[in-house]
Amino acid sequence: MNKKKLLLATTLSSVLAFSSFAPTTLAHDDLDDSGAEKGERTVFTPEQLEQLGEPLEDGSKNLNFLSETAAVQTKEIYEGIQNNTADVYAHKGFAYLGTHTANGGNGGVRVFDLQDPENPEEVAVFAHDDVPGTWHEKVIVKSINTPHFSGDLAVVSVQQLNRNADTSGGFLLYDVTDPYNPEKLGFWEVYDNTNGTHELYLTQQGNKALVLTANPYADYYSHGEEKDFQIVDVTDPTNPETTWQFDPRDLPEVSDDFNGYHWESPDGKTRPVFSHSVIADNTGKYAYVSMWDLGTILFDISDPENPEYLGRTDFASDQQGSAHSATLAKGGNVLIETREVYVPVREGYEEAYGYTRIFDIKDKSNPELLSEFKTDLVDNVEDGVTFANTVHDPKVRGNTLYLSHYAGGVYAVDISDASNPVQIGQYTPDQGNVWGVFVDRNYVLASDMGQGLKVLQKNNKGK
Repeated sequence: MNKKKLLLATTLSSVLAFSSFAPTTLAHDDLDDSGAEKGERTVFTPEQLEQLGEPLEDGSKNLNFLSETAAVQTKEIYEGIQNNTADVYAHKGFAYLGTHTANGGNGGVRVFDLQDPENPEEVAVFAHDDVPGTWHEKVIVKSINTPHFSGDLAVVSVQQLNRNADTSGGFLLYDVTDPYNPEKLGFWEVYDNTNGTHELYLTQQGNKALVLTANPYADYYSHGEEKDFQIVDVTDPTNPETTWQFDPRDLPEVSDDFNGYHWESPDGKTRPVFSHSVIADNTGKYAYVSMWDLGTILFDISDPENPEYLGRTDFASDQQGSAHSATLAKGGNVLIETREVYVPVREGYEEAYGYTRIFDIKDKSNPELLSEFKTDLVDNVEDGVTFANTVHDPKVRGNTLYLSHYAGGVYAVDISDASNPVQIGQYTPDQGNVWGVFVDRNYVLASDMGQGLKVLQKNNKGK
């Protein structure tokens, strides 16, 4: 396969030229027939944000801290163009905010100094001018120490607005040891006629650093030449090298003639399969890959060149799969899986938007369903095709699960008893569209697609 030449973005006009005909159905199942759009909802200017109403804040026990301490829109890096936000991550007192597709994409990653959580300050931007016509949803930042690099490393997903453009998606690597002055180190490219890397994760094994990548439809569009889930060695961040790819056809329930997307599942239904997201545990030994209707797949990656398949979650025949993201709890013995179902009515399936499932994975070869958690939005099927009512991403701190939920904002759920999750808090901004959530130090961060960064601080005075 010949990789298309990486083009450097030199002017704003070149960025807009690539995005002027870009599709807007990104970041979910692009190949379904729903016509659902994501990422092009209202993007508020700082002035418009001041006109919004007060957020809904509700909590119990010690979770009255789900109240807004700060809200700040990202800066315009191109005159007259307001980018919208995607996921959020925090490291060493700085927030790293990815950006989505609105207004031409190329918003890069925004760095916020959170020394004063009530007044977050945007201090840097990176990855915005490397590949024209792309967007940068996911960013992971970790302290890495290898023979080739020692410091704080950021990995950033790169997705093309138009997969047929003369560029390639994948991920960028930046040195953010000095968050005020990020420095580009390398770029890894996936199959050029797919959008690129949607979500990813950075982990370290001894003196090795690895990036786990979810590249939706790489298998389908490349006719099996490349796969959706790949492991990339970034021990030398200037020279990332692919070490392994997962072929779903290796599973007994997936036939050899699987086309990379349409799966003839054992329940007799044709289900969509693609890699959407991936995480690792804190030891870097296990990987958890969200593969839509194939479920969450568990791997032992202690040998990253020869990972071992362990098991996977599955679904009832009447459940849409849509395994979107995952996180771990209880020392890695509990897996939390969120399902992004935005078409609540499909023939042969239950009528519901996406909700959360919780599994016991002490035996990783046989994940055991413990419970399902549904918010108040899940059964509002009369709302039709919409992302507003589905759960999105999960994060855990201690015995509290935090869920980003688009129009629902952020939910806090007590999972002390994982078999009986109980909602104990909620934060919902006026006209909210919350994409990501992250828990760090004494605050919770939320990224609202239209409104920017939200800081929800714990133990607010007066609560």
